[in-house]
Amino acid sequence: MTFDPIGVFRGGAAYKYEAPRQGVFAGGAGRVELVPERNFEMALRGLEGFERIWLVFVFDRNAGAWRPTTRPPVPVPGLDRVGTFASRAPYRPNPIGLSCVRLAGVRGRILDVEEADLLDGTPILDVKPYVPAADAFPEARAGWLERGAEEPWLVETSPEFDAAAAFVREAGGPDLVRTARLQLSRAPFDSSRKRVSHTGDGAGTLSLRMFRVDFTADDARRVVTLVGLRSGYTPEELASADDPYSDKSLHRAFTSREFVI
Repeated sequence: MTFDPIGVFRGGAAYKYEAPRQGVFAGGAGRVELVPERNFEMALRGLEGFERIWLVFVFDRNAGAWRPTTRPPVPVPGLDRVGTFASRAPYRPNPIGLSCVRLAGVRGRILDVEEADLLDGTPILDVKPYVPAADAFPEARAGWLERGAEEPWLVETSPEFDAAAAFVREAGGPDLVRTARLQLSRAPFDSSRKRVSHTGDGAGTLSLRMFRVDFTADDARRVVTLVGLRSGYTPEELASADDPYSDKSLHRAFTSREFVI
């Protein structure tokens, strides 16, 4: 069986850690660009009346790797791993994904969507309408997920962090506020699921690519506060011409600002 993508997803998440585990919880806006000259504009006729659609896509960043078991994205008491077929993990024998997104508009062969959990550039295999009468079963059991159900942590930001993150975003860098919220709203100190380290009593640092997010966690209130943003490069590394991530110009500009803590 050979499948040709019908289009590509465009959005703000370039790396895996920037995408939510389920778009309905914290997904961002994006668009599906269908390929031209295949009559896809006609194939979209009538779709604008649906509030939600299914996107069938390819996990194209996994390099053909799959795993028979996976760790639950949110820690579950007494459960270390589950079977891949009992999860939504991307490491599957056939790297096919399925996501239910909100349809915001149809423009020719462009679908504007919200609550998406796809990475920018993801190949799209198919588009199907979401039909509540056939697709929604709110009382259905959710297996091991019910054992780990808990309210997420509230993630707040300090003025200093907001100013620093806004500079990065306006300079063309990642949205570090959104990504830090995604990473820290569940089990903020779980280093098996994110690049995080304890730095003191109730304090930690989250590594997002070459940025370092300093935060505090109030266990009683279940509140994480993002208090500072730093570059992970040393001055010597920034002075070097070697630039494997093509981001040193951003970090040089960032480290020259007074808001750096």
